[in-house]
Amino acid sequence: MRKFICGEILRVLIRIITLSILLTLGSLCWGLDIHSVSSNEDLGRWVSYIEFSENDDESESYDLEFVSKLGRDQWYKQEGRRVNFGYSNDTFWFKQTLVNNRGYPSRKLLKIGYSVLDYIDVYIVRNTAGSEHYSLGDKLNFNNRVIQNRHFLIPLSFEENESLVLYLRIKTNSSVQLPLSLWEPEEFYQVDQVRMLFHGVYFGIALIMIIYNLFVYRAVAEKSYLYYVACITCMSLFLASLNSLTFQYIWPTSTWWNDQSIVFFLNGVVLFGGLFTIEFLSINRVTERALNRFILLLSGGGGILMLLSLGLPYQLVIRPTIYVATTACILLILVGSYRWLKGDISARYFTVAWFSLLVGGIVLAFNKFTLLPQNVFTENATQIGSGIEIILLSLALADRLYQEKLKTFIAQKEANVMLEQRVQERTIELEELNDRLMELSSIDALTKLKNRGFFEETFQKVFESAFRYQRPLSLLVIDIDYFKNINDKHGHQSGDYCLKMVSETLRELISRPQDLVARYGGEEFVVLLPETPSDGALQVAEKLRKKIEDTPYLISEIELNLTVSIGAISLIPDADGKRKDMFDRADVALYKAKKEGRNRVEIAL
Repeated sequence: MRKFICGEILRVLIRIITLSILLTLGSLCWGLDIHSVSSNEDLGRWVSYIEFSENDDESESYDLEFVSKLGRDQWYKQEGRRVNFGYSNDTFWFKQTLVNNRGYPSRKLLKIGYSVLDYIDVYIVRNTAGSEHYSLGDKLNFNNRVIQNRHFLIPLSFEENESLVLYLRIKTNSSVQLPLSLWEPEEFYQVDQVRMLFHGVYFGIALIMIIYNLFVYRAVAEKSYLYYVACITCMSLFLASLNSLTFQYIWPTSTWWNDQSIVFFLNGVVLFGGLFTIEFLSINRVTERALNRFILLLSGGGGILMLLSLGLPYQLVIRPTIYVATTACILLILVGSYRWLKGDISARYFTVAWFSLLVGGIVLAFNKFTLLPQNVFTENATQIGSGIEIILLSLALADRLYQEKLKTFIAQKEANVMLEQRVQERTIELEELNDRLMELSSIDALTKLKNRGFFEETFQKVFESAFRYQRPLSLLVIDIDYFKNINDKHGHQSGDYCLKMVSETLRELISRPQDLVARYGGEEFVVLLPETPSDGALQVAEKLRKKIEDTPYLISEIELNLTVSIGAISLIPDADGKRKDMFDRADVALYKAKKEGRNRVEIAL
């Protein structure tokens, strides 16, 4: 009996000791299991925080030793919300315990997905021994980051069954947000590569639109194209700064400018967006005076804030910038809708473009306030909306140019009808005179080549014929190199003389009856070669380039050697409506020839 009682007592003691050990281990391993959260899951909802007011003179001296001794009741829980305290000058400390409950070591990346925080101190306290400290933030040189990435990344290594406590100290002039997530290193870099590809596509589209519309501005000299280029340039740089891409690749050591560039470029969007609206929608200064002044007031406000951002701290400029930018975006949508209702066809593109940007901003804001799920679309909504805006505004400009050409064409057609009616009433002599006038209207007065209008009409007919019979068609776009220098150094009369001489050379070498040589505008010429494949077009282009290069031109007893850059394209049209695309591709090839050193021929891909 005594043995039985002793055995029972021993078993109870063993159970008590075992339970004590388990409870002790449980208390040591209390925290968030790193294997229980997905890579894109926000850890901020589980963190605890303490806020030290900026009015507390000793808040800057509170260090890790001080906050680690604070009781659990002094830390506030997030209660399932993401960390977002808005704009605040207070100092915030955050705390989270992470546990590796597996019987093997593990490596993770801690990502802080808000790249405009000024100062971040990360302390890693292990339950075994020792601690680690990392200083991050966009007030520190980019090259000082432990991992070179536009996001703030901290490497975490866990031994088997190890727990560690994270302490994060945040002090910033921007919005106090702390989107935290744990990633497997391989998974993070795979996802980041896809997102960088997304950024590359966006900025590639923006760059193409900027270059293309600069060429259009050079051709038509309308200020709306220049304002459009300035607006999307500021928009692209604003988004690049917001995502720390400029900090990583352009100004990694300029911490002051990295902070100010966000508000500077956002206000640039407001300034040039307003000026573009006035020019593009033709807001009349007399009949629409109030609307004109209101847009100018907002644009002026953006311009003033641009200048102020160069001298005032970020926190003083960012809030009025957000108000002005939001007001401007809504106003431009209303103005576009008003013009759309009045029958302005181009305004439909304009309205949808700014609406897309506004929706993108709203989706991003809802994402930050946890009203929408966190994914690639919601996190990059502003960039997607901006990309749609850039494309639609470019289409709006193209549509406007088309409408103006259409009006000119209709007016010219009506004039021709009236002229034909008069010709029918007059004598044969007047009919011959009319034919002569028609011929003169298609001739460029300076070079005696066919002009741009004649080329456009002929190009359309030849393109349709090539499409119908599936025959090759080639187009050369030719530009005189450094023509502006000739005008500046020798005068416009000398420039006109060079245009005439180059025209004669082109006329001499392009001799087939079906071929067409025309002056497209300025120092730019076009050559249309029906039924000519790519090897023939290249041969003709090289022949022209070589002839002009080898021909000396005498101007006031001064010998000039001119060169030209040529963009060429040859194809068999696969659709009747792709004539403009063919010309644009030849124009891009010309730009490449210019960029590669001039005096060369580039074939469009």
